[in-house]
This record gives sequence, structure tokens and C-alpha cells, in this order.
Amino acid sequence: MNYRNIPSVDSILSHPTVRDLLRVYARGVVLQLVRNSIDQTRQAVGIGDMSSNPDQIANAIAMEASLLWGPRPRSVINATGVILHTNLGRAPLSSDTMEAMARASQGYTALELQLSDGSRGSRQTIVDPLLRQLTGAEAALVVNNNAGAVLLALATIATGKEVIVSRGEAVEIGGGFRVPDVLLQSGASLVDVGTTNRTYISDYAAALNHSTGALLKIHSSNFRITGFTHETNIQDLVELGRSAAIPVIHDLGSGCLLETTQFGLAHEPMPQESVSAGVDLALFSGDKLLGGPQAGIIVGKKSLVDRMSKHPLARALRIDKVSLAALSATLLHYVRGEALSKVPVWQMVSLPLIDIEARANTWAERLGVGTSVTEGLSMMGGGSLPEETLPTCLLVLSTENMSGRAKDLTQRLREGVHPVIGRVEYDRVLLDPRTVLLHEEDTLLDAVRLAMRHLS
Repeated sequence: MNYRNIPSVDSILSHPTVRDLLRVYARGVVLQLVRNSIDQTRQAVGIGDMSSNPDQIANAIAMEASLLWGPRPRSVINATGVILHTNLGRAPLSSDTMEAMARASQGYTALELQLSDGSRGSRQTIVDPLLRQLTGAEAALVVNNNAGAVLLALATIATGKEVIVSRGEAVEIGGGFRVPDVLLQSGASLVDVGTTNRTYISDYAAALNHSTGALLKIHSSNFRITGFTHETNIQDLVELGRSAAIPVIHDLGSGCLLETTQFGLAHEPMPQESVSAGVDLALFSGDKLLGGPQAGIIVGKKSLVDRMSKHPLARALRIDKVSLAALSATLLHYVRGEALSKVPVWQMVSLPLIDIEARANTWAERLGVGTSVTEGLSMMGGGSLPEETLPTCLLVLSTENMSGRAKDLTQRLREGVHPVIGRVEYDRVLLDPRTVLLHEEDTLLDAVRLAMRHLS
């Protein structure tokens, strides 16, 4: 063991690479990295690793600084073909939406101020008129996410009471969160009726009693039960609720404002349909098929929305000014009839197969040897339209001469300066142009060339 060769803290601080860090970051935090690195070097020397090169230490410090202090979350290129990829942040936003967010961030805004008379107003007036116009609802309220919307609705309407829901809809969603566990936090008691695969209106009716606070229907947005099934439709549930004077809440999940059958997909229930059917409250997300920021959107009867807006939880769950600006800009795309051309989610859904094939072939030509194009399928993802797919064309990165190394290649792509996220099938790396934004193409191809060069 030769500890005498380990560089001193001062010598590393004077290294050009570390001096560059000191020009950008506070001396104290850089100094801590240097000390930690030297400690690690000392431990390595102690177990027989004699590497204590100052250049290596300085480069390792620079790399750690980049990991610790670089922009977060890191931007990635989604080449998976999953349009609403939850792990990648779900819906990308339109350019108009991003501009609206920037404006709201860069200065002060009339968030809760009535410019007409200088009195205090409500932030909800920023989106309430748009949501009412698009859904036909009497009133609207927006919180920070859809789970929060459900929690607020039940806490307002059914605390200390029973909420009736189909057993087939009381499921687990992403990240291990179970719908019953979320609902119980509202203070309501959950009463599940029917069976996993078949629930009738008579099951709901039989469970009604003086303690019933609400009838709840949850759209199965991230799974599908097929075969011997029966689902109670929302119209029948509304009629039962009216006859018993019990409010009906419809959790739609995805928040789809466009008819999905026009793209060859199954029909996705829409908020405007629920409102038209007479539900008391319809709840949905902002960052799924709506194509906007994370938000929980509530539309429905004004009397109930007003009660919810006054509940203490409304303050805890309220949406911030930047998300409100983003949601407003996204909703305006629908009001103007330009969602297909402006909202990235719908641009991707409606992208013609011939255009995707042309992009995939262009990629293959530009990359050359080791690539080909094949047919494939894109998915909606994000708990929307389960099992529904769209035909696509995929760029295939061959690992023929690198047997079993497809996972190594995807790792290289993920860990690059500009991370690219693809998928692996049958020891082939596949990249789907559908979910790659046009301005990302050159960056993606450069990343692929570099990753394949390292593995060749």
C-alpha cells in the first residue's frame, strides 16, 4: 500500500477540470466532492487498487458533478412507440403550451386577482369557462392530479358514508397504488358489489341504504376484462342515482375529448358524454389523452363543485400557476379545433403509417449497415386504451454480430449524453419513429451511431 501517491485536496482543486467546476458551482460543494473522491481513492489503495492518477480522479469528480447537478429530470428521446409512457412523463406538451408556461413563470400573473376592480379572485376562473364549454358541464374545478380529484370528491360528498363501486373496478393502478386504499383516505367506506367480471345495476340497487353517500364508476383505463363479462353503463347508474337522490361520480381516468374510433382504436369514454348522461361529477386527468400537464379535472353539477372548492383539501390539492397556464393553453387547442395538428399526443396518434415508414427508411439509409425496417405496433400507454395498438414501422438495430448484446446496446443508448429509450424484442433493438419528435431525429441518429460504434 502506497498512500503517498494519493493526490492532496489542494492538488485536485488546482486541476484544470476541477477548476472549471469551481467557475460554475460553489466552492464548498466542489470541495466536498473532492474530499469524497480522495477518500474513495484511499480505500481503493487499501484493498490493492493502486490507481490514484490525478487526471482520473478529476474526471471522476466532473462526472459525478454532472450526475448530481445536471438538469433534472433529464430529457430523453422516446423511441419506444408508447405514446403516453408514464416512466417518461406521459404527454409531451405543445409549443403553445410551453410558451404559456414560460410566460407564467417569468413574471407575475393575475392568478387570483380581478383586474376589473382589483379584488381577490379565484385561480379556477382561468380554466373553468373552457372546461364548461368543452364538456357542457355547469361548473369545473382543477386540482393537482386525478387521484386528488377523486379524493376531494369523496371527502366532500361521502365522508362517514358508504360509496358503492363495482368489484371489477376496485383495482390496483401504477406504482402499487390500489384504488380502494386511495378512496378510503377520503373517510368514506367502500362497498364493492357484483363480481370481478359481471356487475349489474341490480347489484348497485341492492346495496343502497340510508348510509349510501355516492355511486362511483371507475373506467378501467389500464386493463381490460374479456369473455364472460357485463358492465353497468353510466346511463343506468345515473337513473338509479336520481331515483335514490344519490350523487353519481364517474372517474374517467384518461380525459379524452376526441373520438378515438376515427383512428381505428376502441371508443374511449369522453367527459362530455358523461356530463350529457347526467352524472353529478366527472373526473379525469390532464396529462393523458388530453395531452396537457398533470392535473385532476372535475366537471359537473355546480352545487357539488362549489362545495368541493370550499373543502379544506382543495387548498392542499390545488394546482399551481404554471400548470394552470399549461392546461389553459392545451384546452384552447380543442376550442380552436386544432388538437390534431397542435397537441403532440394527437399528432402521434393520427400520424399516417406511410409517413412513419418513410421516416424509418430514412433513418436506416442514414445509419447504413446493421439496420433494417420492419412492421410493428405502437401503444397508447399511460393507463389509456388498454391492449389497443396502432400499426407502425420500426427501425431495427441488428446485433447479429454481437450475439446476446441487444440489452447492452439499449443500455448504451440510455446512458448516452442524449439518452434514447427503445425496446428489445428477439435480441433486436427496435426504435419507433411515431414517438420521436421531428427535431430529435438528428440527435437520435448521432446517439445510435455512437452506441453501435462502442459495441462493434
